[in-house]
Amino acid sequence: MSTLPAQWGRVQADRALEKFRQYLVIANRKKSAGKQKAGSQATNPKPAVSVNRGDGDTMAAQAEQVKHSKKPLRIVGVGCSAGGLEALDGFFSHAAPNSGLAYVVVQHLDPIHPSSLAGLLQRVTSMAVIEATEGVPVRANCVYVIPPNRDLAFEHGALHLIEPVLPRGKRLAVDYFFRTLADQCAEQAIAVVLSGMGSDGVMGLRAIKEKLGLTLAQDPATAKSDSMPRSVIEAGLVDIVAPPEQLPGRIVEFLRRATPSVLEEQALTVNSTSALEQIVTLLRDRSGADFSLYKTSTLYRRIERRTAVHRLSGIADYVRYLRENPKELDLLFKELLIGVTRFFRDTELWESLRTTVLPALIAKYPAGRVFRAWLPACSTGEEAYSLAIVFLETVEALNPKARFGLHIFATDLDPDAIDRARQGKFPKNIEADVSSARLQRYFVPDEDGYRVGKEVRDMAIFATQNVISDPPFTRLDIISCRNLLIYLRPELQNKILPLFHYALVSSGLLILSTAEGIGNFDDLFAPTDNKARIFHRLDQNMPNSTLIFPRTAGHDGRELATAVQAERSDSIEYLTDQFIQQNFAPPAVLVNAEGDILYISGRTGKYLEPAAGKVNINLYAMAREGLREALTGVIASALRRQKSIHLNGLQVGTNGGTQIVNVTVRAIESPLALHGRVIVIFEDVAAPPASKRRGKSVTASAQDALTQELIQVRESLRLTHEEMQSSLEELKSSNEELQSTNEELQSTNEELTTSKEEMQSADEEMQTVNAELQSKVDDLMWERNDMRNLLNSTEIATIFLDNDMNVRRYTPHATGLFNLIPGDVGRPLADIVSKMVYADLQADAINVLSTLTFCEKQVMTMEGDSLRVRIMPYRTHHNVIDGVVITFIDIAKLTLLERELQRQGL
Repeated sequence: MSTLPAQWGRVQADRALEKFRQYLVIANRKKSAGKQKAGSQATNPKPAVSVNRGDGDTMAAQAEQVKHSKKPLRIVGVGCSAGGLEALDGFFSHAAPNSGLAYVVVQHLDPIHPSSLAGLLQRVTSMAVIEATEGVPVRANCVYVIPPNRDLAFEHGALHLIEPVLPRGKRLAVDYFFRTLADQCAEQAIAVVLSGMGSDGVMGLRAIKEKLGLTLAQDPATAKSDSMPRSVIEAGLVDIVAPPEQLPGRIVEFLRRATPSVLEEQALTVNSTSALEQIVTLLRDRSGADFSLYKTSTLYRRIERRTAVHRLSGIADYVRYLRENPKELDLLFKELLIGVTRFFRDTELWESLRTTVLPALIAKYPAGRVFRAWLPACSTGEEAYSLAIVFLETVEALNPKARFGLHIFATDLDPDAIDRARQGKFPKNIEADVSSARLQRYFVPDEDGYRVGKEVRDMAIFATQNVISDPPFTRLDIISCRNLLIYLRPELQNKILPLFHYALVSSGLLILSTAEGIGNFDDLFAPTDNKARIFHRLDQNMPNSTLIFPRTAGHDGRELATAVQAERSDSIEYLTDQFIQQNFAPPAVLVNAEGDILYISGRTGKYLEPAAGKVNINLYAMAREGLREALTGVIASALRRQKSIHLNGLQVGTNGGTQIVNVTVRAIESPLALHGRVIVIFEDVAAPPASKRRGKSVTASAQDALTQELIQVRESLRLTHEEMQSSLEELKSSNEELQSTNEELQSTNEELTTSKEEMQSADEEMQTVNAELQSKVDDLMWERNDMRNLLNSTEIATIFLDNDMNVRRYTPHATGLFNLIPGDVGRPLADIVSKMVYADLQADAINVLSTLTFCEKQVMTMEGDSLRVRIMPYRTHHNVIDGVVITFIDIAKLTLLERELQRQGL
C-alpha cells in the first residue's frame, strides 16, 4: 500500500515542480529580453455600469479613483476551500464592479465533478464571471474561476491551466497560484485567504509578502472552516484581517492611500525624514536593533505599507500611532526583518553545491574534516536545513573513506523565528519545494505537516545574533548570507564583507543571492560559480582600517566572559591556587553519577590509565587493577548516603608491581553548579615495616587468607560482571526488537496519515460540491414555486402524461374535468372517469407521441360546455421526448359569442 503511491507521488511531484520551474524560466527570459512585465498585456474593457451593492458612495468613489490612477493592472487572488462558497458570496456581493481590479478565484474542487461556481458567483456580482481557460488574458473588472481538476498559473497577463499530477490530499492549488502571482506581479500582487480546511495558502502568502504585496485573510470567527485563514494569520503573513464583506473595501482603501505619488512626495519632505529617524529610534529602544543603516527606500516601503494598512494619512500620524501602541513596534520590527524563505530556494544554487562545489571542497581534505558553516539571517531555518540535506546527499553520493561532517551555525535577529527554526516543524505545504524522496528520507510526518529528522536537526545550531553588532563566528568553511545585503546601505555592506573574509578559512565559500555581489572587494573574494553567486576567499591581508569588529557584546555575554577570564587568569590569588592544587593537593577526579570523568586534578597516572580500544574516559574503564573492583557501586552509594566513603589499604597494580592506596569518595552538595557530582581522592600509603621473626609465620598466614578472600571476591565480581553483560545483551536485543516494531508502527502511521489527508481533501471537495448542490436545490425550489404559481394563474387545466400514458402531474383546474386525486399520479389516464365527450383522447395522445406533431380539437363536456384540447410532445432539457402535455381551454364564452355574431349576420 505504501510503496507504489510513494514512488508514483515522487515522480509526479517532480514533474509538477519542473513544469512550474519552466514557467519561471520563460518569464525571466522574457523579462531579460525587454518584453512587457507581468500583467502589462491586460487591457481594461469598457467599465461596467456602477451598481450600488450596499458599500456606499464613499467606496464607489474610492474604487473610481483607483481605477483611473495610472497603475498597472492589480490582480486579486482569492483562495478558499470548505465553506468558501458562503465567504465568496459575501466577498463579491460587496466588491465594487468598476474598481479596475481583476479577481482570480482558486477553490478546492472535486476533480471529477463539474463545477457551477462561475454561475453561482454571477448571481451576486455584475462583473463578468468566467471559468478560466488556457491562455485567457486577465482583464480588469472581471472574475476568473479555476476549473475542476486543474492547477492555475499566471504568466504575462494570462492564465494557464496545468494538469495536476499530485494525488488528492496533496494538491496545493492556492499556494501554486499565489506563488506564480508573486513572481509575475511582485509588489502589485494581492492575495486573500478565505474559509477552508488545512494550511494551503501559507507558502503562497509568504512569497507575496516577500515581494511586498498585500495580504488579507477572513476573520476566523466568521469562517465556516477556519483552518486556512488561521494558519496564515498565525504565521504572521497577513496585513488585514476582516470579515469577507469588508475585505473588498479594505483593498480599495489601501490602494487609494498607497498611491506612488503620495509616497514619493512624503519621502522627499524633511518632516518625513525626521519621522523616519524617530521610528528608527523607537525601534532601537524597543528591540535593541539599529535600522539606521538599512536602505531608506526599503524602510519607507515597509513603513508606508503599515501606514496604509492602519488607514493613517501619513508617516507623522504613524509615529504617533507607534507611541500610543507599542505592540505595533513589534509588528513593524518583524515586517522590517523580511523573514521570508523556503526550502531549496533558487534550484540552480543547490544543484551547483551538490554536484560541483561541495565535492570539490571535500576533495581538498582526503583525511576527513568536520566543516563549519554560518548562516546569518537564517529566518525560520529552511535554508539551514536545506544546506544540511544537500551536504548529506553529497557525502552519500561520494562515499569517501574518511569521515566528513558539517556543523551549521544559523543565526537571526528575530527570536521568534529562531524558536520556530529550533523546533524544525513545517506545514505540509513544503511538499511544493521538497521532493517526495527527500521528505521520506529526511523528514518525519507530524500532526499538521512535517518535522525535520534528528539526523538533520543535530547538524544545525540556532541562536539569536545581530550580524551588524555582534562578533562573527570564525574558522568557517562556508558562509551563506543570502538576501540580507540588498537591504543594507553600501557603507554597512563595506563593513560586513571584510568580516566575512576574516571569518572564513583559506578558500572558504561565500554564498550570496542572485541580487547580491561582492562590490569592490574582488581582491578578497573570487567567483567559484558566478551564476549561482558562490565565491571563495582569497588569501589577502587586509589593513586594520578595513576590518572593523563590532564593539558591542553579544546576547550571550561572550566578550564579558572573555574579559573576566583574562582578568582572573592574571591575578596572584588564582595563580597561587593553581600552583598549590597541582603540586601539593592529593590527586583527584570529578565524576558524574555514571562514573564519567569531568575534571582531573593533579597526577592520576598511578591510579588511572587509558583502556585499550576506543577512547573511554569513564572511571571504571580507566581504573587500574585492584582499584576497579573496589570502586564498583561506591559512587552510587556516596550519592545516596551524602557522606564520605573511605576505602583504605587497597592494593593497586602498577607497571610490574603493586602499591597501597587509600581512596575517599564523597558526593558534592555545594556549590550548586557541582551538585550531583562526586569527587574521588587518591592518597598513597607507605608500605608497612618488615615484621619480627617471631610473628613472621602468623603474618604470612594472614596475608594468604586475605589473598584467598580477595581472589574469591574478584571471581564473584567477574561472574557478576558477566551476568550484567549478558543482561545488557538481552536488553539490547529487546531494544532492537522494539525499534523494529516502532519502525513498523511509524510506517503504518505514515500510511494512515496519507489516507487521512486523502479523506480530508475528499471531504473538503464534497463540502464544496454539497454547497453548490444546495444552492442549485434552492434555485430549483424557487423555479418550481414560480412554475406552480404560473400554471395556477393561467386557470388552464393541464395534464402531463409519460410515455405509457400514465399521469405524471396535473394542475388543480384539471380536477373539474377528471376525477383526479393525488393518489392517481402514476395511473393510466384511461382509468380515470372523464366529464368530456372525447373517446379518442388516449388514441390522439399516442398518435402525437408517435408522430411528434401536436393535435388540437374542440370537444364538448357532458354539461354542454365547449373545450379546446391541445396535445403536444413533452420535451426534456436534453431535447428528449418523454410523454405528452394536454391542455384544456374553456371556450364556452367564445362559442356563445360566435353564435351571437352568426345570429346577427356578422
